[in-house]
Amino acid sequence: MASLDRVKVLVLGDSGVGKSSLVHLLCQNQVLGNPSWTVGCSVDVRVHDYKEGTPEEKTYYIELWDVGGSVGCASSLKSTRAVFYNSVNGIVLVHDLTNKKSSQNLYRWSLEALNKDSSPTGVIVSNGDYDREQFADSSVPLLLIGTKFDQIPENKKNDVLTRTAFLSEDFNAEELNLVVQGYPGRTPASFCSDNVPQL
Repeated sequence: MASLDRVKVLVLGDSGVGKSSLVHLLCQNQVLGNPSWTVGCSVDVRVHDYKEGTPEEKTYYIELWDVGGSVGCASSLKSTRAVFYNSVNGIVLVHDLTNKKSSQNLYRWSLEALNKDSSPTGVIVSNGDYDREQFADSSVPLLLIGTKFDQIPENKKNDVLTRTAFLSEDFNAEELNLVVQGYPGRTPASFCSDNVPQL
């Protein structure tokens, strides 16, 4: 068997947004029945054949690093998580579409992971101190995933989709929204997007 190329992808976001459920679904191809809180970091692996069946086919060993979602400002939390942020090939930013604060906190998560969080201690919002050019020179691709799309009331869906479109633009990232479909409040089970990025 040929050697596999290793790809390290961080999965970041607040506690309870569905990171562990998403990683489990992607790696085990099954729904996580009873997710628990992630302490520190959990790593799951998926072997992926890129461009399978073509001359450009290549097999990748994808490590999904599910980083515990405590957002606290304490420098001890940031320095503890910093060990997970080395040699990253991609970042998946996960937020709960029914929780605006989890979306706003993605700015902090991204700045921390990309090692650019030198001074901000509060939540940075797109119409405040955040400068989208901070990510323009980053070579690390970002993917934005919103969970619990089906739990948004119909009369608020347009507002939420507008907000996530701005997030996607700020991060220069592809956007994907997930629906729970029968797994109350916990587990993303299917994709809800016309714009599924190539991973």
